Amino acid sequence: MAAGAVIYNFVVQLSDVDRGVYDELTLRVARHPSETDAYMLTRVLAYCLEYTEGIAFSEGISSTDEPALFVRDLTGRLTTWIEIGAPDAERLHYASKLADRTTVYTHRDPQKVLAALAGKKIHQSEQITLQSFDPAFIEAAVAGLERRTTMSVSRVEGQLYLEVNGTTLSCVVEVHALPM
Repeated sequence: MAAGAVIYNFVVQLSDVDRGVYDELTLRVARHPSETDAYMLTRVLAYCLEYTEGIAFSEGISSTDEPALFVRDLTGRLTTWIEIGAPDAERLHYASKLADRTTVYTHRDPQKVLAALAGKKIHQSEQITLQSFDPAFIEAAVAGLERRTTMSVSRVEGQLYLEVNGTTLSCVVEVHALPM
């Protein structure tokens, strides 16, 4: 954990109808001083929406050779590389060579993220997805965050329903293909 990191505790009721995943998660998340609340919340939502056996948070911003989140199988092999925000093309190129699946979750304008990747060499770019949350949705959710947060995360037919400390929000999780 980085010096000066702030620890957030999340208790999450997860109901991902689209994938048939239902669980209660207890997460202890370190927010690095250079990390925004929006970035941290996007990491937590990505964790929930990708939740499966073997998922874990990386060491964080200080670990440049790891993604924000990853999934390893029982043998320790990296199966899924999950980036947050707006990674550059070189990072996605590297990721898609290491993992079976690469995806990005962003709280930023997805068109700007995609434009920055256009025309760049990215290994198997056609298999990488960008999943975006409406920035206003993230902003409203961040307003409800506390150091100890209780959340309910439900996804039904691509629609995300989020309850954060008593505030209910919803948005569509948009899935974008990377430009070729």
